Amino acid sequence: MAMTEEEKKYKGIIWTLSVIIPVAVAALFGINLRKLGYDVEPLSFLPPIYATINGLTAVLLFAAVAAIKKNKVKLHETLIKVCMLCSSLFLIMYVAYHMTSDSTPFGGDGTIRYVYFFILITHIVLSIIIIPFVLFTFVRGIAGAYERHKRLARITYPMWMYVAVTGVIVYLMIAPYYVH
Repeated sequence: MAMTEEEKKYKGIIWTLSVIIPVAVAALFGINLRKLGYDVEPLSFLPPIYATINGLTAVLLFAAVAAIKKNKVKLHETLIKVCMLCSSLFLIMYVAYHMTSDSTPFGGDGTIRYVYFFILITHIVLSIIIIPFVLFTFVRGIAGAYERHKRLARITYPMWMYVAVTGVIVYLMIAPYYVH
């Protein structure tokens, strides 16, 4: 099937965002304002908030899929928009936390350490890969390219769900090691 005009219009923007977002996050992640001499309070209260937002994203994604299976298109669209907002809020809070606080090393030993790093690494890699999938899936839905939207959503949904759920798991695994 041919790409809709809407998809063509946003294709360049989607690919640009798919590169800029991870690069900006990586760059900002490496900047600690306190270490640069700025008098800012560490935003140490943020991790449980952004972990909760990740959990909420997973619940809302599940609800969005349930809604579309019941042919509740408008509810599905609204829930997906809220998921995108939640993911954006997560990203902003995540970067703000890391720009004002020292990274927390994982303190577990043995097998759990390997499990933690496997989950963390797959979470990070998929959180980068998912960006164009989410954006193209969204544009296809908005553009009315429903068959193409549905095909791509079958790939996007499990990846996005994995990123949201593993974000919570990573937080729960590292939470005991946070310095308050």
